[in-house]
Amino acid sequence: MKGVLLAGGRGTRLRPITNTRPKQLVPVANSPVIQYGIEAFREAGITEIGVVLGNKGRERIQRFLGDGSEFGVDITYIVQGNPLGLSHAVGCARAFVGSDDFVLYLGDNIFEDDLSELVTGFANSEAVASVALGNVDNPQRFGVADVDDQRNVTRVVEKPDDPPSSLAVLGVYAFSREVFDAIERLEPSWRGELEITDAIQLLLEDGLTIRSHVVDGWWMDVGKPEDVLEANRHLLETNGPARADERVDESEIPDGVEVHESATVEDGTVLRGPISIAGDTTIGDGASIGPYTSIGPGTTVRNAHIENSVIIGDSKITTENEVVNSLLGRGSTVKSANGMPADSPRLTVGENSIITL
Repeated sequence: MKGVLLAGGRGTRLRPITNTRPKQLVPVANSPVIQYGIEAFREAGITEIGVVLGNKGRERIQRFLGDGSEFGVDITYIVQGNPLGLSHAVGCARAFVGSDDFVLYLGDNIFEDDLSELVTGFANSEAVASVALGNVDNPQRFGVADVDDQRNVTRVVEKPDDPPSSLAVLGVYAFSREVFDAIERLEPSWRGELEITDAIQLLLEDGLTIRSHVVDGWWMDVGKPEDVLEANRHLLETNGPARADERVDESEIPDGVEVHESATVEDGTVLRGPISIAGDTTIGDGASIGPYTSIGPGTTVRNAHIENSVIIGDSKITTENEVVNSLLGRGSTVKSANGMPADSPRLTVGENSIITL
């Protein structure tokens, strides 16, 4: 079985961060979102992966992933060009997939559950597809599935005003090659896109069986700044850093704090886990970091209190203000204006920005 990972979205809801960086490379707990998908494939035993790229940011994604050997997989790149919907992206992978079954994974999603149960259940069935579903409070925002007593999918609709269930279609699917024939018959939806939910519905109308796999664990579509922060909190808390192996500059590193060996944490710094501090970073002058904070590589933090935030990297934060619930793009500078009172701003700052508080 092969894997197909979609990485061609424009990330409009994550602007201004995605004005200069593909959303799949936005870090969560100091690892790019796309890395979680690659690792999920590998852990499920799928090592032959096709990564579908759009026009924007594809060179940066290729530089990060390389040939996949660093992650224990073999990557083939497939260029979609302009994103015309999920089914269009899947159709671009037809030659790569060939006659094999495959698992489709949306590259801006993170799943806590292992993919093995979905993969094994599909492989041992006669279904032409298996769809990961999750119970949500707001199904109007998702593709929604209706299932029968045997947990087979009976209907799928995209962002319905009157949802048939609370089971949202999530970002993982297993397909046989029949899906490509369905994609060829699609017409654009009201959104002007070729929808994957429409392809699934066509398979159902052809009388074919589609399984469902209800995801019990945590999952996140990392599409907005608040999603990045929520995913960062969750991953730091549940899968995150164990105790560091040694002290850095005589500062004691508490439990739940990960400090790269090339980082410098000066005396007097307050660290409240869970947090992750990447390499070539300097934290000092009474700075307070955490909880639920990731500091990316090459960053300097002095004086500032940073909490529940993601600093992508190569930034300089010297403000005496608190920085809370914030997402700062690479190369950001955040400093204090003389004589101004302290406050706790919430920031979403694009690359190479300078903010004076």
